[in-house]
Amino acid sequence: MLVKVYGAAVFGIEATTIAVEVNIDAGIGYHLVGLPDNAVRESSFRISAALKNNGYKLPGKKIIINMAPADIRKEGAAYDLTLAIGILAASNQLKPETIPSYMMMGELSLDGSLQPIRGALPIALKAKEDGFQYLILPKENAKEAAIVSDLEVLGAGNILEVIQHFNDERKIAPTLVDTAAEFYKNIDFPEFDFSDVKGQESIKRCMEIAAAGGHNIILIGPPGSGKTMLAKRLPSILPPMTLEEALETTKIHSVVGNTKDEGLRYQRPFRSPHHTISNVALVGGGQYPRPGEISLSHNGVLFLDELPEFKRDVLEVLRQPLEDREITISRAKFTVRYPCSFMLVASMNPSPSGFFNDPNAPRTSSPQEMQRYLSKISGPLLDRIDLHIEVTPVPFEKLSEEKRGASSVTIRSRVTAARALQSARFKNFEKVHYNAQMNVKQLREFCKLSNESKILLKTAMEKLNLSARAYDRILKVSRTIADLAIASDISPDHIAEAIQYRSLDREGWLG
Repeated sequence: MLVKVYGAAVFGIEATTIAVEVNIDAGIGYHLVGLPDNAVRESSFRISAALKNNGYKLPGKKIIINMAPADIRKEGAAYDLTLAIGILAASNQLKPETIPSYMMMGELSLDGSLQPIRGALPIALKAKEDGFQYLILPKENAKEAAIVSDLEVLGAGNILEVIQHFNDERKIAPTLVDTAAEFYKNIDFPEFDFSDVKGQESIKRCMEIAAAGGHNIILIGPPGSGKTMLAKRLPSILPPMTLEEALETTKIHSVVGNTKDEGLRYQRPFRSPHHTISNVALVGGGQYPRPGEISLSHNGVLFLDELPEFKRDVLEVLRQPLEDREITISRAKFTVRYPCSFMLVASMNPSPSGFFNDPNAPRTSSPQEMQRYLSKISGPLLDRIDLHIEVTPVPFEKLSEEKRGASSVTIRSRVTAARALQSARFKNFEKVHYNAQMNVKQLREFCKLSNESKILLKTAMEKLNLSARAYDRILKVSRTIADLAIASDISPDHIAEAIQYRSLDREGWLG
């Protein structure tokens, strides 16, 4: 008897429907074809033990299984459930009538229990797109997949539950999630709030500008000045994600298995990799490509603490993703693309000792040590960072003050208002949502300067010897400062403030 069962393969953050054809005929043997990898080939042992331990068995006949399309490589143990149900249906151990309306995926343990899989959300979206009425997944993945409307997601804990469901002995209740109601609930940040930061008003202002325009920022200061503390609080002032952003972010984390029992991700990601990270771990890739830290930071913040401690070749691979906001990973037989529209927040000490030009420093660094330390950060990479700000230690008087600063909620309201202006401004541009994403054409259209502003900017360009890319960054930051002030035009004051956030372009740094 020939039976068709359906599963899915995930490539990048998209899924492809896989048809599993099971044919049982006279003879003996188990033949699995259709470009399966070793984990899929080993499924016969897991399926055999799981069925036997639940009162069923592999038929002692010739079993031929084809996984179509045959030119797509099938990876992992998530096809166990699909193959097992196909074998049971083809051997008349369960009713096959309703199977064509189901897509199913799950890894089997030897006792028949279902283990969670990766990529449940892309699989659910594909099931809906291809017209499947039901999707069967392990219980741990059901809430995540149930985000998708007009698709009944059935979470099973054991293969026996799936068999009983198809045999009409005991139906699996669908998992229900009110996505809209859960998404629009209030988001609080009880752990990290800007009101915890004492002093540092100019730094908070700079972080507010970065959040309002989606600008990359680097914090330069000695140890203990509060760089990491400030960076960890940046997500708390970013505008809440839209439903579309939340779905895209959840898809990426689903592919790497970071969403078990969570459902939709409501808060923007904050990723802080260690400085020993490799190129592949940062941008993604590997023999079977997976998203890297830059993609896991999509719609959120990537924080690189102690930037010069990262290997130079690791930092250089960030240059293209920072511009294109997506990463393309090519292999001989396929190419995958991962989105990576993130805010880069970096921090660094001004010198190897941490104390640059400080007369009270316990020790200083030689010019050679300084050059070696700072040479790890290339000029082209710094050009892609819009805001450079020096962080100075907070004096005791400020630390001991009882008075609390503005809360994250207050700052976020101003940031959200500025982002609303930008959303309206860029409504006719598909891939531009905030100021940091503007290209040259949009800069000329939305960042027009008065003669006074042009003279001020020209003087700064000549004195600081700024590159053309730095010029564009100043214009983008000026536009954001104007948006925070709810101003339609960029004034000289806005230009002046933007210029002061280019600390590393000044003489005495990196030169």
